[in-house]
Amino acid sequence: MRTDELTDRSPPTERQTYRIGAVSRLTGIPADTLRVWERRYHVATPVRSEAGTRLYDSEDIGRLTLIKRLVDRGDAISSVANLSLDALRERMRGAELAGRAPVVRSRPLRLLVYGPYLGERLRADLAATEDFECLGFHSSREGILSNDWDPAPDVLVLEYPALHSDQVGEVHRLLARSGAAHCVLVYGFAGQGVVEQVVSEHLSACRAPIGLADLRHCCQGLRSQPSPQRHSLEQLGIDLVRPAPSPRYSAEELAAIAGSRRSSCDCYRHLADLIAGLSAFESYARGCELRGAEVDASHALVHAGVVQARAVLEAVLERSLGQADGDGCDMSPKD
Repeated sequence: MRTDELTDRSPPTERQTYRIGAVSRLTGIPADTLRVWERRYHVATPVRSEAGTRLYDSEDIGRLTLIKRLVDRGDAISSVANLSLDALRERMRGAELAGRAPVVRSRPLRLLVYGPYLGERLRADLAATEDFECLGFHSSREGILSNDWDPAPDVLVLEYPALHSDQVGEVHRLLARSGAAHCVLVYGFAGQGVVEQVVSEHLSACRAPIGLADLRHCCQGLRSQPSPQRHSLEQLGIDLVRPAPSPRYSAEELAAIAGSRRSSCDCYRHLADLIAGLSAFESYARGCELRGAEVDASHALVHAGVVQARAVLEAVLERSLGQADGDGCDMSPKD
């Protein structure tokens, strides 16, 4: 990628675009990591919507997917950030031929702590452990609300001496503003109904006081939880950058195949029906995408997956018909 291409582009008019959350889910790159890579290494060139939102296109998805795979195999981000898509593919082929396996990395969990008593109680312990990296201690909620957290914390730790049901909404606002994936809520006193409400909303609740061992216990499941990016496009064998394969058969051809006597069973008819159904659903899914310029991760996966499934079944049908012809099967349509 040339350096003169690294400025924001004009918004596209027709091509599919993706918000940063969808890009993160499709490529497996955490959103905060992607922002850092953009700022430091110009790894992508998002366009801007009229509202100023970053929008990425299919080529960005393809490049970022390959960059993530190469970084996981040990390449420095600075060495691959500005390579073209073709250069990234060639480098990936070389890495695979060399047998370079992805590197398993672990890092301390990033914490953001709110609470005057809790902060002072944990400060020394957190400084002495390698399990956690503390991004900051705050004695007021405004300290969390007024900052842009980059990188975002993994865990937001909040202290509430007295917790009431009307404060749970505030907890969610603080969690959203921080960008953390998880919240540990440390309370002094709360009704049982409030505690049950907190737990039902997927927040961890701990009775004060807590120490480092308690905090480890609250966070111990975070490292082993399946990542939402586990089934990325690359792992599914889908490449959004490559043009979708055109249908090999028209609707009329599929109908003729379905109506012909090619074998004693109905396999060809069922296969032709499946391909026709996938082609129809492909058009439907494509229509959902075209209703708006911005495509989310689920729609991208659905449409690309359907296209891939249709292409695979068409190849199977074509191969099977070729073998049937060689075996001298009756290819005439039904009367």
